[in-house]
Amino acid sequence: MTPTLLKIAFIAIAVFIIYKLIFSGKKGLNVFEMHFKDGRLTSHKGKIPDKFAKECRAIAKSNKLTCTVRAEKLNGVRLHVSANVSDSLTQRIRNVFPFEYYDKKQVDNSKKVS
Repeated sequence: MTPTLLKIAFIAIAVFIIYKLIFSGKKGLNVFEMHFKDGRLTSHKGKIPDKFAKECRAIAKSNKLTCTVRAEKLNGVRLHVSANVSDSLTQRIRNVFPFEYYDKKQVDNSKKVS
């Protein structure tokens, strides 16, 4: 009876570890999120750079997009665009996104000695 319980416990632990490895993908901090419906911005969260917001709205309006554009920060900033948007439009949105705005190193002025 003991070997059977050990086998069941081993299988349960293996299934748990496999589940965690597959479904616990690391998610970063959401910087912002924009929702478009028929080319209009319906809702947004977070601080969106002004120039990017204007350019993205223009692209969405000219192509009547229904999608979500999201930026998330883990190590660097990643831009996610809904899968229902064509590759060429996704590339246009990526081209106007200011990655360098988020790549700046934060300087801690409190520790500077003058």
